[in-house]
Amino acid sequence: MSSLFGVYECNADAKGRVMLPVAFKKQLTKELKGGFVMKRSIFSKSLELFPTATWNEMVKEVNKLNKFVKKNVEFIRMFNYGVVPVELDSAGRLLISKDMMTFSGITKNVMMAAAGDRIEIWDKKAYEKFINDGTSNFEKLAEDVMGGINPTTPE
Repeated sequence: MSSLFGVYECNADAKGRVMLPVAFKKQLTKELKGGFVMKRSIFSKSLELFPTATWNEMVKEVNKLNKFVKKNVEFIRMFNYGVVPVELDSAGRLLISKDMMTFSGITKNVMMAAAGDRIEIWDKKAYEKFINDGTSNFEKLAEDVMGGINPTTPE
């Protein structure tokens, strides 16, 4: 799967169902049949939606951790907490469970943002606050993270 792109505003209905944006459906044509995995984000009060195949590759790496090291076991436990399989219904909607909605603060207005190999799902106000608060630091962050990489040098 190539890297996803795009940010889309959606609405959750009273049951927590959200329509997957058409642009994401087009980017994920091959992955739609395999379903998705949803989990809590580690670094923010948002959710992450992975195509099942992508999730399985990530879990292979996590499963390489030595389970006789306590912090590894604790990480695996927290990493997998609340992980649920998700399939689109016949109308192209995915269901966000009540506990996931509570964790992320999602009520009605939702933002779905591509983040490489996954889709982040945010409450709209929380997403806008995160983006607006981070804008002033992005220049420094970009330099710290990408400044040592020369994009014109072939690997």
